[in-house]
Amino acid sequence: MEDQIIKQINQYGSDGIPFLFVIDFEKRMPWICPLNELDEKEVLFDVNGFSNYSDQDITEKQLDFKVEPVSKTRYRKAIDLVQQHIKHGNSFLLNLTMPSRVETNYSLKEIFYQSKAKYKLWFRDQFVIFSPEIFIQTKGNIISSFPMKGTMDASLHNAKKQLIESKKELAEHYTIVDLIRNDLSMVSKNVKVEEFRYIDHIKTHRKDLLQMSSKISGELKEGWQKSMGELIMTMLPAGSISGAPKKKTLEIIKEAEQYNRGYYTGIFGIFDGKNIDSGVMIRFIEKTDKGFIYKSGGGITAKSNWEEEYQELIDKIYVPVRTSLPNGHLPKGENWGL
Repeated sequence: MEDQIIKQINQYGSDGIPFLFVIDFEKRMPWICPLNELDEKEVLFDVNGFSNYSDQDITEKQLDFKVEPVSKTRYRKAIDLVQQHIKHGNSFLLNLTMPSRVETNYSLKEIFYQSKAKYKLWFRDQFVIFSPEIFIQTKGNIISSFPMKGTMDASLHNAKKQLIESKKELAEHYTIVDLIRNDLSMVSKNVKVEEFRYIDHIKTHRKDLLQMSSKISGELKEGWQKSMGELIMTMLPAGSISGAPKKKTLEIIKEAEQYNRGYYTGIFGIFDGKNIDSGVMIRFIEKTDKGFIYKSGGGITAKSNWEEEYQELIDKIYVPVRTSLPNGHLPKGENWGL
């Protein structure tokens, strides 16, 4: 399957055919479609303002959003296992994620329209994502990646200063920047860090968050579009949602998480005929037989505190609503069982 997708992407790249690609975490269910063949009844996307729809179905309903986080017992068991591996030198940084149950009066499509994010995707009414994280972008022969690692509640006193000065967050960020530099070096030359640790402010229906990112760039060879399939697949899974060293860390992730990520933490994006713009599929709600599942997590290092990491997992369960709610109401029912 992967070989077929690589071949198809290369063909579209060679022919300059614009297309949308959606690739799951384990690269088992990759999906691509030329933009002129997309059916709005099946797939909606918005990539930095470039989208395949014109009219938005804006609802006036107040957002109700209830969260039942994964149990502390399950999370503690998983993080203890991860930190044992870190202690033994099997990993330096691991992105640990978990599924939590959510209830909302919004449909997945309503969440798509109401949310505000750089990268949005509604896919066959199976899942919706509203991600703030860039995977890779190209401009001419320059490829750039923007790993996002480091999150803090923006309402905390001196939150930005706390985030910048946190030794744990700094160690985590150094590790992920180094990993992405290595990944880019496999597909480009003259790789360099252009911006180190800049802060984005993200508004959500529950609280505002600060998120830390860096920009790393390299130079692609002329005509890279003809081997675009290999370029994309070589860099997967994204370093920011796996860890380092990548191969061994992926084995530990499977052992610790004990669930199927599916499309969560995969990537999606567009090729416009000349360039790629793509995002990491985080901030993810999936429809299941048991209701809606929100998958979230964060980077774990030797210095991680399980209670703080558990809270970060919960903080990332949000909808970045586009506008104020009717009559200034706050969302009801933030959490169950906390």
